[in-house]
Amino acid sequence: MNLSKPKINALLALALFTFAFLAAEFRFDINVGLLAGAERVVIAQGFILGASVIGFIGYAPLLGLVQRKGQPQAAVSAAVPIAILGLTQIQSPTGSLALEILGCLAFLGLGLLGAAAHHAFSLAFQDDPKLATGAGASYAAGILMQLAINLLDCGGIAELIVLGTVTIAISALSVVSQKAAESSNPAINPFAEPSHALAKQACWSIALAMILACLFSTLDNVVTLSNAHGTIAVQTWPRLFLAASGLAAGIIFDLAERRYMGLVMLGIAVLSTISILAVEAGADPNLGLVVFYLSSGFFVTFFTATFTQLAPRMHAPALWAGMGRAANNVCAFTTSGISLALVTSGNVALIMIGALMLLVAASVAFVAAGLFRLPQTEQEREHQQLAEEALAAPSIEEQRQAFITDHALTPREVDVLTAVTQDERPLKQIAEELGISMRMVQRHLSSIYQKTDTQTRAGLTKAFPSA
Repeated sequence: MNLSKPKINALLALALFTFAFLAAEFRFDINVGLLAGAERVVIAQGFILGASVIGFIGYAPLLGLVQRKGQPQAAVSAAVPIAILGLTQIQSPTGSLALEILGCLAFLGLGLLGAAAHHAFSLAFQDDPKLATGAGASYAAGILMQLAINLLDCGGIAELIVLGTVTIAISALSVVSQKAAESSNPAINPFAEPSHALAKQACWSIALAMILACLFSTLDNVVTLSNAHGTIAVQTWPRLFLAASGLAAGIIFDLAERRYMGLVMLGIAVLSTISILAVEAGADPNLGLVVFYLSSGFFVTFFTATFTQLAPRMHAPALWAGMGRAANNVCAFTTSGISLALVTSGNVALIMIGALMLLVAASVAFVAAGLFRLPQTEQEREHQQLAEEALAAPSIEEQRQAFITDHALTPREVDVLTAVTQDERPLKQIAEELGISMRMVQRHLSSIYQKTDTQTRAGLTKAFPSA
């Protein structure tokens, strides 16, 4: 991977965002469980995820507003105090209601910072063949940082200082990376209208991310509920699987220019579906936890790579870069109640039917989003090359204009040239149509012959590009 300074800054910003988001979410879940009980954790978690979605979606219009005022850095700078204020309550809660309200505020700020980090990553890694590897590496780094702070168990003021410093760093790194990437890529046009096919792909990609998120949120709620009850400990060794799967996913996805990314992710979705059934049927929770974390790393890297490579070609890159995370969080927010009800009901048959329906829907979305890009055959490559050459070739109108310019023809000579090469009309008729004398037509024609090194009307017609 060719790591320039903007890319390093973008990787760090995305890694730090992953760490801050997950660390804050984990601490929030722990404190909600202590204050309000285990059953409240999943519902409260849905609230903060919903708040983060507002931050992710609100970043683009906020950025547009401050850019018009000449202060683009204000969009992320404003998110820092918002996040720190909420994080203070998460680390030292005064009550369950205050914890949930200010927790939402913290995740609103983190959503804004996350959108900025994803936007910076998208700008820095656009058209990079190792984009997915970068996404997976930053995610793995964030997970390992969270693992370290969980093992140190430095909650309260110490963890607040760490998270506060990290939010400031995310803001600074995102701004620096965006400026550097934009200055080194002047061709970026944030107002470029996407094609109909690209817009369709983007919409289906959102649908796919939400469908897959439904699968993973069900597993996530199983893990969250078990952690709240003390059955398993999600802050320790299973996190290593999550980091490893994120990094492995990036490397695997980048093989063959990410052509197999869709197929690999579909296989992971099947594995996750099986995990849901196995855990609910009574399999060892730790075994299901390992499978869940291995799958989750692939999922996060998948939606990060999908939308960050799509964003630069869309009308609002700042919105689309973080759309994968937003789609995941909004789905987790809207389905948390239903998922929790399914998990606690123990109705394996109902869960099985729902999981299979989601898997079928995911397969349809994969195809519609164009994510099953198998390697091209030799014939397909030849057709594509011919199509690209045809698009690159100048149009007839451009060829005609070049002919006129190269031979320095006057406007009246152009009129005569167009008329005599259009068909075989007599010169007398052409003179009448142009409103000039027959002698003048002949004089112009002689001049055209001389300038174009032709001698006859047929030769001139052959030399002048035809429609």
